[in-house]
Amino acid sequence: MTRADLQTSFAAGRRDLRVSIIANPKSGQNSRAREPLETAKDVFGSNARIYFWKPGAEIAQTVQQALEDGAELVVAAGGDGTCMAVAQAMLGQPVPMAVLPLGTFNFYARGLGLSEDPTETAQQILDGHAHDISVGSVNGQVFLNNASLGIYPQILRAREAIYRRWGRHRIVAYWSVIRTFLRFQRPMSAKITTEHHVAYHKTPLIFVARSAYQLDRFNLNGAEAIEQDKFAVLIARSKGRMGLFRLAWRMVTRTMAQDRDYDLVTCREITIETKRKRALLAYDGEKQRSLSPFKFHMSKKSLKIILPPQDGAQLQEAAE
Repeated sequence: MTRADLQTSFAAGRRDLRVSIIANPKSGQNSRAREPLETAKDVFGSNARIYFWKPGAEIAQTVQQALEDGAELVVAAGGDGTCMAVAQAMLGQPVPMAVLPLGTFNFYARGLGLSEDPTETAQQILDGHAHDISVGSVNGQVFLNNASLGIYPQILRAREAIYRRWGRHRIVAYWSVIRTFLRFQRPMSAKITTEHHVAYHKTPLIFVARSAYQLDRFNLNGAEAIEQDKFAVLIARSKGRMGLFRLAWRMVTRTMAQDRDYDLVTCREITIETKRKRALLAYDGEKQRSLSPFKFHMSKKSLKIILPPQDGAQLQEAAE
């Protein structure tokens, strides 16, 4: 099936399309989480099938099994972490990938312009078009929204602890931000090398963005770099605990300003070497302690993603 055929069939809302929905097994154990999966499956048609996977190494095998079963469309059902994991396995595949947002924040899906209602999203996917996009990678790990070092990974660690006690709610996530800022001790020292220059920074946060939606949401600069298939790297400025509190307040109130609160670097490749041999790295809501240096680059392989009809038409016009 050619790319043109795929675009026509999705736009026509084909009911015999072989759709493979990749979901976290926890969704299958929770009736409230299973309901939107079944709702979307009904919209996709009789040839839609749900595959449950276990977080970790098995995701590639699960996706591969779906492809071997004849999938013409692979749908990542979950939050940003699930989307990232499926994207890692789908990178360079001729079969397109779509997103069914079932997470807490769903930044990637919202950036694509998808609804958070499963019925509407499934129809958007059927009516949408496949487009090749570039994705970021750090030390071989794909990410769709952002990757970061410093205080943000600490926030994610605090968030997980609070989630375990109080459940996964956005208000709980915001409290984890406040709590981490109150406990954060000191900034990190880092050597930052791009294709343009080398610089040394002492900063509480290095945020490598690939999502214009997230930048716009917090009124931050860098969206133009994203559109040019580059990274927008935000390096936070702060001196002392009071400076950190001011930074947090300006972030919450969306009043952060370039050259006052952060430096902006745009590039296609960047290496970040921290003073400590290991540092906590966050990527699309996940985290892991990894060895320095951290090498970021744009993946040579593209990801074929389904965009809603309006966005798809706009990108097609731009390409022409």
